[in-house]
Amino acid sequence: MFHFERRDFLKTSAILGASAALPWAAFAKETKKPLFDISLAQWSLHKAFFAKKLDPVDFAKIAKNDYGILAVEYVNQFYKDKKKDDGYVKELKKRCDDLGVRSVLIMCDGEGALGDADEKKRTTAVENHIRWIEWAKTLGCHSIRVNAQSSGTYEEQMERAADGLHKLCELGDKHEINVIVENHGGLSSNGEWLAATIKKAAHPRCGTLPDFGNFNLGNGKQYDRYKGVQELMPFAKGVSAKTHDFDDKGNEIHTDYRKMMKIVLAAGYSGYVGIEYEGGKIGESEGIVATKKLLETIREELAKG
Repeated sequence: MFHFERRDFLKTSAILGASAALPWAAFAKETKKPLFDISLAQWSLHKAFFAKKLDPVDFAKIAKNDYGILAVEYVNQFYKDKKKDDGYVKELKKRCDDLGVRSVLIMCDGEGALGDADEKKRTTAVENHIRWIEWAKTLGCHSIRVNAQSSGTYEEQMERAADGLHKLCELGDKHEINVIVENHGGLSSNGEWLAATIKKAAHPRCGTLPDFGNFNLGNGKQYDRYKGVQELMPFAKGVSAKTHDFDDKGNEIHTDYRKMMKIVLAAGYSGYVGIEYEGGKIGESEGIVATKKLLETIREELAKG
């Protein structure tokens, strides 16, 4: 249905290859910048927000004052009743500006399947996301995160999801907002399928948000998380550092973070890595602090070479 121009593909491949070849330590010293930045995904505090112990309008203040994090990733579920409220999103923007906090992206759920088998429903799903693109533009985000939900055969789902993603990216073009897909259940948790779907969508604004932990294929099957992240990184415009449990040394017990972050950096990525704690053995605040410490420790180790 859609096709990449060969020259664009070769140009992108060359850039990725050159970036991957750079020594991390040398890059850090030469640019005097960290190997990657750290942001906070709002989902890390979903229990507190759903229980109304925290007010979503205060997210930027919470990130900065409680955790020392100066970049945030919103979750649209906490703002559904404010979706059409221009004043509210402008207030969010003002609070971020006043605090010096950057808005990175908005994670969008519950707006319909972008790969719906019914073309009219697929179009409606695309239209449902437009308002969040407008929010992202107002807030200064670079992307909205969407889902590649679909139905049918392996190939049919790829075709349908790619169609919905391409159409949404065309709308994103008008606001200079990217549309990025997370491995988030169904076939999207299959790295090979999602990478191929992004290629088929064939739009420069269409990318991925690789999540370290969302590779559950259902029926007790798991896609290899390291293979999956490696497959998705060439298209990554963000990275989601999922954590659940930690050992007594502060390491995540389900994901080898050193191995995973080497995969991320080898792809030439140097943007935001979003903390997304989702565990239950320690509190949400403790989980955020533990994840941040782990990322900072590994970032320092890798910068030294």
